[in-house]
Amino acid sequence: MAASTEQLSLAVEFSGGLEMLFSDQRLHSLALRAQSEDGQPTTIAALIDHLCENVMNDTRKELFVLDGHLRPGILVLINDADWELEGEEAYELKSGDNILFVSTLHGG
Repeated sequence: MAASTEQLSLAVEFSGGLEMLFSDQRLHSLALRAQSEDGQPTTIAALIDHLCENVMNDTRKELFVLDGHLRPGILVLINDADWELEGEEAYELKSGDNILFVSTLHGG
């Protein structure tokens, strides 16, 4: 079965210092495929991979992802709700979603 060419429009925002990893740009408007190559819905885990591979210009990817998962200490809000309430990395993205990544770890 061929994957759908339908696109998801997403607003992705970075705060708490994470924006430095993404060209000091706080808000990104992205379009992602609604389904993976195998026809599965696109998840937030796929978004995180996309951000690392295509949006992040900083070489310090370990400040965002560790061992293939979002680094501990980064709060994720999906449409203003904690991603823990939405299924974390398994959350299936929908067009119009607003995803906010906030670093809760600050130097001092």
